[in-house]
Amino acid sequence: MSEIAFDVKAYAAVLAGLVIAAAVVMAVCRYYKRGRYLKRFDEMDGHDFEYYCAGLLEKHGFCEVEVTRGSGDYGVDILAQKEGVTYAIQCKRYNGPVGVKAVQEAYAGRDYYDRMVGCVLTNQYFTKAAVEAAQKLKILLWDGGYLEELENEG
Repeated sequence: MSEIAFDVKAYAAVLAGLVIAAAVVMAVCRYYKRGRYLKRFDEMDGHDFEYYCAGLLEKHGFCEVEVTRGSGDYGVDILAQKEGVTYAIQCKRYNGPVGVKAVQEAYAGRDYYDRMVGCVLTNQYFTKAAVEAAQKLKILLWDGGYLEELENEG
């Protein structure tokens, strides 16, 4: 009977090793996929990125999606509506973390355009200070992970 118990233990160890190896392979694949994902945005200019984001929002149920004019937009790049809620969205195609300034722009633009919700949409992530400011000013932060989810769902 001890031989059977040993074989079960060995089988469990091999199975656990295979699960760990599969998890590592999946993580490496996600890492390289993320790199290709970010590289694609590097090739866009800011205005192209705004139109790209507007298209993604439309595919996900936002309506009355409008890209604002380039200059004098009061910190908002996209105006949109979804399920009766109006949005003022600041888009940031960056190569590094997005800071407080983008949050401040979304806050000002939300009020200027008289929208219910202000948010910042980026291909990157946010600094700690930006997250804290967004919480205080009640601005939504949609980071690169959220943008990638929108792409994968649509």
